[in-house]
Amino acid sequence: MAEIRIRNTNERITGEANVKAFLDSQEVVYEHWDANKMPEALREKFVLNDEEKAEILATYDAEIRDLAARRGYEIWDVISLSDATPNIEELLKKFEQVHTHTEDEIRAIVSGKGIFIIKSEELGYFDVELEPGDVISVPENTNHFFTLMDNRQIVAVRLFIEKDGWIAYNVEDPDFIKA
Repeated sequence: MAEIRIRNTNERITGEANVKAFLDSQEVVYEHWDANKMPEALREKFVLNDEEKAEILATYDAEIRDLAARRGYEIWDVISLSDATPNIEELLKKFEQVHTHTEDEIRAIVSGKGIFIIKSEELGYFDVELEPGDVISVPENTNHFFTLMDNRQIVAVRLFIEKDGWIAYNVEDPDFIKA
């Protein structure tokens, strides 16, 4: 279940209904998939081969296709990150730069944990801590970034409208202070 921390006040928002209401107010889509659908052998596996990634996509095929039909996504894949990922530090530096996209950025967490840091015009930056089953879509042109949590392990389904996939436009934001 996702939790939110508003950085300026350190206020925490918990509970699915409260989290969804807050994210709705920020125009961030939040849904929940059944994390128990994930094959048990893959639930704590963070180094995946192509067959295992295909198994994850097949497991969540109905949810992916439903979301794609509602929101216009054309392609999807699975990303897996952990300390075993080659060049993990370089990837995290790339991810941890405040940026925007010309399409929404959506992640469905199927294993591990991650965190989106998103800018609200009213509240400043807030953290959305995600765990298996959480699905989030950050609106296009919204300052944000994604990173790993302390466990440094995540597997997520990514969906895209653009055929080229993840394209970020870095933003220098004096309002952002790294926590």
